[in-house]
Amino acid sequence: MFGRRITLFKLLGFAVRIDISWVIIAILITWSLAIGLFPQHYKDLPKATYWWMGVAGALGLFVSIIFHELCHSLVARRYGIPMKGITLFIFGGVAEMDEEPPSAKTEFIMAIAGPISSILLGAVFYGILILGKESGWPNPVNGVIAYLAVINGILAGFNLVPAFPLDGGRMLRSALWGWKGNLRWVTRIASKIGSGFGMVLVFLGILNVLRGNFIGGIWWFMIGMFLQNAARVSYQQVLTRQAFEGEKVRRFMEPNPVTVSPSISIKELVEGFLYRYHFKMFPVVENGRLLGCISIQQVKGIPRQEWNQHTVGEFVQQCSSENTVDSETDALKALSIMSRTRNSRLMVVEGDRLVGIVSLKDMLTLLSLKMDLEGYEE
Repeated sequence: MFGRRITLFKLLGFAVRIDISWVIIAILITWSLAIGLFPQHYKDLPKATYWWMGVAGALGLFVSIIFHELCHSLVARRYGIPMKGITLFIFGGVAEMDEEPPSAKTEFIMAIAGPISSILLGAVFYGILILGKESGWPNPVNGVIAYLAVINGILAGFNLVPAFPLDGGRMLRSALWGWKGNLRWVTRIASKIGSGFGMVLVFLGILNVLRGNFIGGIWWFMIGMFLQNAARVSYQQVLTRQAFEGEKVRRFMEPNPVTVSPSISIKELVEGFLYRYHFKMFPVVENGRLLGCISIQQVKGIPRQEWNQHTVGEFVQQCSSENTVDSETDALKALSIMSRTRNSRLMVVEGDRLVGIVSLKDMLTLLSLKMDLEGYEE
């Protein structure tokens, strides 16, 4: 779901990040407010005023989404669910969970916390708006506050739509979960509803474009495409968690991995290992002891004409929690490390000894086989 992310700050113990897509959307929101919405409702103001109103409105929306997702995260923490943090991305944000809620009741409470928080925040902004009007605050200030009151109401209403993975879709899933008791089945149903809702938005977007409302149509189209993808990815995540639940890394690891000596040259590494085995990372072992690893990223930083002048030992990346696990590590934790670090291979160690390599490719292959043999429906 996410691309490149930037950590902004920590709030109540949660890391707040933005996906690079949010920067683009923030610019588009500012532009839409400064060029369209505010000039339409507040006539004859200087252009500079419209632009600062647009910036203030976009920042207010930013804070509103963080508040919405923070409430999800606080409820999750209250029920003991590990949270990675909050990430703002295209069209909204998400409170990132390491695992699914333990029960239908927990999911319902977590899901409804978001819309309630947006309704309350919208009410607060509406109260400030009334105070501002009675106190004679400038129209531009009141205009931004009015926008934030309305947009929080819209945020709550949109999230209450029963289309997974929106909050309303999660509430629907929790109700079905409580009824059927089968998380995989209810997630598949909720995801299909979410995907269907996304298709409706795509159709409305195309219709709006054909009717001449280009900007509005593009927004509907993009939101619809995003929801379709998010519904599919969310269902796949549930399948992955259930397929690997209780599995240990030892089941997936290659017990006799290809290793390299620290004494060979970078040229020998490239020609004898990288080009031969096509792995992007190799463990570095000397006299049976694991020294670390070397990856293609490190080799790329060495000028080609110097490959003969340097040895692997000069560029060994030390063992750490970013590139190693032990054989008893939960498979889902290994996947989480791969996702966070973008390492497709992890070294499996016992003390200072290498006992195997676990690769994303092997884990996904087994996942595919389990889904075929055990009747997982996509």
